[in-house]
Amino acid sequence: MTFSLKIRLSIVSPLFLLLCCTSAQAQPGYGSVSFANSGSAAAQSDFLRGLALLHNFEYGPAAEHFRKAEQLFPGFAMAYWGEAMTQNHAVWHEQDLPAARAVLARLGATPEARQAKAPTQREKLYLHSIEVLYGDGTKAERDQKYESAMADLHWKFPEDVDATSFYALAILGSADQGRDFATYMRAAAVLEEIFPQNPRHPGVVHYLIHCYDDPIHAPLGLRAARIYSKIAPAAGHAQHMTSHIFLALGMWDDVVKANETATAVVNRQRQTEAAADVWTLQLLAGVWLPAAGTDRRRAPSTRRMPPGSGTRRCTGGREQGRARSGYDLSRLVFRNADKLPD
Repeated sequence: MTFSLKIRLSIVSPLFLLLCCTSAQAQPGYGSVSFANSGSAAAQSDFLRGLALLHNFEYGPAAEHFRKAEQLFPGFAMAYWGEAMTQNHAVWHEQDLPAARAVLARLGATPEARQAKAPTQREKLYLHSIEVLYGDGTKAERDQKYESAMADLHWKFPEDVDATSFYALAILGSADQGRDFATYMRAAAVLEEIFPQNPRHPGVVHYLIHCYDDPIHAPLGLRAARIYSKIAPAAGHAQHMTSHIFLALGMWDDVVKANETATAVVNRQRQTEAAADVWTLQLLAGVWLPAAGTDRRRAPSTRRMPPGSGTRRCTGGREQGRARSGYDLSRLVFRNADKLPD
């Protein structure tokens, strides 16, 4: 049986109503998601929570929930797809290929065996996309092939919000030579088509912010940033990510508030989780807050970047983020460019 689960539905059968309520309670604070799949009813809550976490770049917790869904329904192909997806961090150009292949091997020994476990054409296309993503070739080659596979899935199932979101993310991930406006605006165009109908979807809103994460396009991302801060209060990365737009616009008070909120979320998570993501540790190191706070004190009336402000690529253990230049904040941020979380 195929289940189509939504957090918000107006007309549903009693069985689907029960399932929807359970799913909504299982994933508070991470936005609204739905995903038609062939998994069992028992595995739906963990699968949907994993999906929401995945869109919020909460990769570790997402993988845990996908594994729980696998345990509840061992033949759940899309749960293995989800866990494998947590090993690819597209906008950071970071990927754990051996770990991803190990996940797929647990579903089936060969691509053919894995395809046999996907009952529908749509699910087969999702599996095919990660077979390409984690297949042969260099990472750059695989990223390009993955983008093409996701484009195919998107065009064949245009009503699938997640397919569209992941297609846009694949476009962003294809920019392996660094950020370029043409690629990022192409991804934005894909997302803008579905944004009005899906303003609470974490992938749609989150990836739009990444598309507009530079001083030139940041005004276009302000609406998404405002929304994202409200729909994903339990996601530390979500709360921090909004500050990228605020910083690009010189909205120092909002930068401070966003990162203070993110820090509070992370501190709560660290009380119950054994480890935090790298970006989380960097956030707690206090790079963003001191920089924004210092500039706010120096130029309290500033609300926009000066003309000619540019972007500077940040590099570290992984390529992540871009510091925005503007007033004295540029010196503070660039001095710690390799520590900035994305």
